[in-house]
This record gives sequence, C-alpha cells and structure tokens, in this order.
Amino acid sequence: MLFKSLEFKNFIGQKVKVIDIPVLQEDSPHFFMIQVRLQTFITILYRDRKLGSVHSFRDYLKRTMKWPEYERLFTSGELKNNA
Repeated sequence: MLFKSLEFKNFIGQKVKVIDIPVLQEDSPHFFMIQVRLQTFITILYRDRKLGSVHSFRDYLKRTMKWPEYERLFTSGELKNNA
C-alpha cells in the first residue's frame, strides 16, 4: 500500500504534518470512509493548539475504527509488478 503525507499550518501559524495517509483508488469501498475520517482528523488538528507537529493518520484510524475494518483496509491491495 502506498502512503502520502500532508503539511499545513494551523490557525495560529504552527506547521502540522500528517503522515501515513493511505492512497486508495476512487472505486475502492474504503475510499469515502478514509476521506471523511481524514477531513475530521485535519479539522481536529487545525483547531487544537496543544498537539505536537507530526501526527500519524494510521494511528488515528487504529484508535477510531473497528479492528476488522482496520485490518481489511491495511491488508488489502498489493501492488502489481512490485511497483
């Protein structure tokens, strides 16, 4: 599975980095769920002053999703030709 990262500044100007964001195809059954949870996570990070500067989206999903759904998301989808 491929992962991406995202950097932005919160409302008081601190740099925030979100890592371990899974890259899914739009026809994936998990695509919408991940998009909504990512938007929620970024909203939380944007408004909170007390959090650090680097956050793992994968750890957030581990805390908020049911375990069978989490396993299905991160164990599915192998890359073709080792790409």
